[in-house]
Amino acid sequence: MPFSLIRSCAAALLLAAGAAGAQQPATVRVDYLHSGNALQDSYALERVVIEPLPWPGDMSQALDETNRGQNRVEVVDAKNGDLLYSRGFSTIFGEWRTTEEANRMNRGFEESVRFPKFDKPVRVRILKRDERNAFSVVWSVDIDPEAQEVVKKQPAAPAKPVPIRVSGPSPQKVDLLVMGDGYTARDMKKFEADARRLADYLFTVSPFKERAADFNVWAIAVPTEKSGITRPSTGVHNPSALGTRYDIFGSERYVLTLDNRALRDIAQHAPYEFIEILVNNETYGGGGIFGQFSTAAASNDWANYLFVHEFGHHFAGLADEYYTSPVAYQAGATRIEPWEPNVTALRDPASVKWKKDVKAGTPLPTPWPKAEYEEYSRAYQKRRAALRAANRPESEMSALFREDLAHTNELFSKAKHRHDVGAFEGANYEATGYYRSEMQCLMFDRSEKFCNACSDGIAEIIDLYSRPRQAK
Repeated sequence: MPFSLIRSCAAALLLAAGAAGAQQPATVRVDYLHSGNALQDSYALERVVIEPLPWPGDMSQALDETNRGQNRVEVVDAKNGDLLYSRGFSTIFGEWRTTEEANRMNRGFEESVRFPKFDKPVRVRILKRDERNAFSVVWSVDIDPEAQEVVKKQPAAPAKPVPIRVSGPSPQKVDLLVMGDGYTARDMKKFEADARRLADYLFTVSPFKERAADFNVWAIAVPTEKSGITRPSTGVHNPSALGTRYDIFGSERYVLTLDNRALRDIAQHAPYEFIEILVNNETYGGGGIFGQFSTAAASNDWANYLFVHEFGHHFAGLADEYYTSPVAYQAGATRIEPWEPNVTALRDPASVKWKKDVKAGTPLPTPWPKAEYEEYSRAYQKRRAALRAANRPESEMSALFREDLAHTNELFSKAKHRHDVGAFEGANYEATGYYRSEMQCLMFDRSEKFCNACSDGIAEIIDLYSRPRQAK
């Protein structure tokens, strides 16, 4: 379909969404501050906002039963307590509190929850997993969307959303918003091309490939004065609309924004349920928080991988399956069963999460060339750190990544259980105590396929947000 026609169709859908107020409720956003340290946290309400666009989701699928996320938001009737809406999510604060810094100081992070407007006052509850891995309420606040202090009128959009893929009305589809940061006014065509290229690649990877018709994709970017985003470790400070930057929690490759209000105030002008931020940088980097957003360096040689891998975190709550790369997080004292669908503590091998895919006779735990892999990886990580410390050209880092993947493929090709589903020790940033379902996966290294456990986890979230087409 010609792009001009796609754009006109998308504009028609946006207008239809705006006119469908009687069918689709308004979108309510609660902005709040989440602060504390490694041992305690607290919450404080900042503001309640009625966003410019109607609720993009399917009202028949208001309740989330996937059991994902470190947190959960519940919206209940303020009078009788009936559950009206729920979703699992995780937070930047939740990650920060596992860092060394959280043991010696307090910090505060902006957060938001969004939900459809109900025709009655509601109570918004934030829940958190406890030591038993069960949810318990940690904060609640009563919200009357008609109250005087609620922000009901928004400034004009600082940029117009661009349609990338339009499959149907938002309530029937997953709405993905690709945002740009570090793109100047002259870079806007590059941003649109980057957004289109990476979104197109996403839908070549299963199970997104088979479910492409269940997605709409939009793009929006507010121009910056300079190309590229802030990278403090190299003395680069580029102010930008989203405030995205490298070096989060001291990790040179970790890219996030801590300016949640800026993010939400721009994103609210397009239909969205999920966000991926493209940064206009060549340096390898990205990040992803379940239910919040993900990021990827759009100009890096590994941008395709970064886009999909980080989106896996944000979209489906997939855990990292690698464990030899340095991270900012400290290991936990106990090994409780992770909520993420693709890793396990294997406390009960007979009931492993992905047991439907485990063939009879497959040993659990499952042998793999772990010692050989770790020996090579230690040397590889030293080379990687040396390249970064010397600020070598990004092409040298990309070449090292290609070499590493080739070595892993060769090593694994000779392994007995290369194509089996089992329980392979080493996952979730830990060499022992956590297991992944297959020897290799897009969440383990820079390979191109998700394992079955990840694919199933992704499909479950697609089902939560999209309404399948009726058979003719």
